[in-house]
Amino acid sequence: MMQFGARRVGAVTAALVLGLVAAPPAWAANPAGVASVGSAEFTKGGTRVSVPPLAPCAVDGTTSNSSEAVSRTGVRFGAGTSTCTTAVVDPDHGTTKSTSEAVGTEFELSALVSAGGPRLRVARWKVTCTGTESGTSAGWAADGLHGFAGLPEQIPTNYVHQVRASDGTVLATATFGETVLPDPNDGSIAMALMHLRFTEASTVTGDVVLGSTACSPTP
Repeated sequence: MMQFGARRVGAVTAALVLGLVAAPPAWAANPAGVASVGSAEFTKGGTRVSVPPLAPCAVDGTTSNSSEAVSRTGVRFGAGTSTCTTAVVDPDHGTTKSTSEAVGTEFELSALVSAGGPRLRVARWKVTCTGTESGTSAGWAADGLHGFAGLPEQIPTNYVHQVRASDGTVLATATFGETVLPDPNDGSIAMALMHLRFTEASTVTGDVVLGSTACSPTP
């Protein structure tokens, strides 16, 4: 079992009513339950870097998965696992609970170093989405974060951290606990532990996602 010491954490809940959580609207309902270790799609200096979703799982498909360490120019995902399970809560009434979780280690982004930016590292992390008959909840935890200067100990949902060069230029934004609800809200939720988007000043285009999950209320 992965143990977390000093860590950053975040959580959010979506019930089957409107407006309980402030989050950007999505265009469609979220799936029953999915998770992935992460992905990357960016271009730097004319070189395209592509890492498709790692170790994807789904409660109605592949329920467990794993990925070995993947290293590409400017980014590295350490080994990770995912599980998407459904458990019966009340056999008499047929109610169930879904849990979709991704866990990973040794993430590193070095794509911004040549532009004077920091080397970003996350030693260990996990992101989880739980669906019940009454709604959903999602949360994340991480420790061993390096290169994120000024990151608060308590990180709110959809917290945007500016990744700066040594001269103060913003090279990227990293959204922690990025949470998306469908519109109209059906009680489902999607969360990315960290979604990093490069700015024009970095001369890199694209984005990187570390740890993603989504789930819907169970039948």
